[in-house]
Amino acid sequence: MPVVATHQELTEAQRELYAWLADYIGSHRHSPSIRQMMKAMGLRSPAPIQSRLRHLQQKGWITWQEGQARTLQLLGNASTGIPVLGSVAAGGLVETFDDVQEHLDLAPVLDTRGLFALTVNGDSMVDAHIADGDVVLMEPVADPSRLREGTIVSALVPGSGTTLKHFHRQGSQVRLEAANPAYAPITLPADQVSVQGRLVAVWRQV
Repeated sequence: MPVVATHQELTEAQRELYAWLADYIGSHRHSPSIRQMMKAMGLRSPAPIQSRLRHLQQKGWITWQEGQARTLQLLGNASTGIPVLGSVAAGGLVETFDDVQEHLDLAPVLDTRGLFALTVNGDSMVDAHIADGDVVLMEPVADPSRLREGTIVSALVPGSGTTLKHFHRQGSQVRLEAANPAYAPITLPADQVSVQGRLVAVWRQV
């Protein structure tokens, strides 16, 4: 379902849910389940929640893959971008930030259809500059066979849950490789691995 470019006015019920979602995601750094939304809104059925989520998406306030609550992402106003004020040295100082040179436009990333976020747990991807506690933005993958070798993906592995790894395909096998030599690669038949998304960006709270 396409996301409209501008925010449309919300009903009281939609505004109540959106405000709660913003507070929850701000505190927990991941989206809640449908059951948690039902409890927060005092509802006994998921239908009203799903209806409100559909309207929030249609009005441009969220992105959401229906049936997958954890893919929910709030949409902020990124149209103006973030100002790039110059460069910064990791050694000595450089010139001061006098003028805005350009803007870093995040809209193409945030407007990616179905974009979802995951909080990283563990250190298996540290050599790819992805640390424990980081939030990764992921784009859904429709056809894993078209992924480039080495792409960082989130994949569902039987008995192990979802893992973030470099993706490699070897015939009928898939190898999921960590970016940390302390972790051995995971090699499985391709039909046992469900690729959920590919890495688009990494968000780190400092």
